[in-house]
Amino acid sequence: MEGVVGDKTKAKRIFPLVFTMFFFIFFCNLLVYIPGQSAVTIQTAGGAVPLFRAIISDYGLVFMMTMISVLITQIVAIVVAGPWKYIGKFINLRSPLKCFLGIMDLIGELAKVMSLSFRLFGNIFAGEILGAVMLFLFPFFLPLPFLFLGLLTAVVQPFVFAVLTLVFISMASDISVPEEA
Repeated sequence: MEGVVGDKTKAKRIFPLVFTMFFFIFFCNLLVYIPGQSAVTIQTAGGAVPLFRAIISDYGLVFMMTMISVLITQIVAIVVAGPWKYIGKFINLRSPLKCFLGIMDLIGELAKVMSLSFRLFGNIFAGEILGAVMLFLFPFFLPLPFLFLGLLTAVVQPFVFAVLTLVFISMASDISVPEEA
């Protein structure tokens, strides 16, 4: 963390949030691999639906975790730059180029939510669906490599989410605001 952030005191402040997000996603992903939980189903009009699924394959939870990450990033940027200079980063009417760059910065901030949440949700959900399809088509030995691939994804994705959160917060704390001309 110190290597990414560049400052030991800043790393100590960010560590609890980043590690909590990493551990929560990691723990939720590993809960899927408890044997027998897919056997507990609920009978619906569409057929039997497993009662226990990967928690992270629910987009609502992933979206809320992403919103926490992005809101904390925005709060850090506002505290570091000040509210008026932070808003000035997005709204600068001095020249058409600066106005366009401010709009692009605003779009970039909104894109953080989409990219961070869809990356985590998509990878975990796709792994769950791929595992279920392979298990349905070839119930004995062919699903094993896909289960190991899903396990690798369950380990790598929390790391990616935590590191991206760390990088976003680090970038927000080193924000460069437009100078008054």
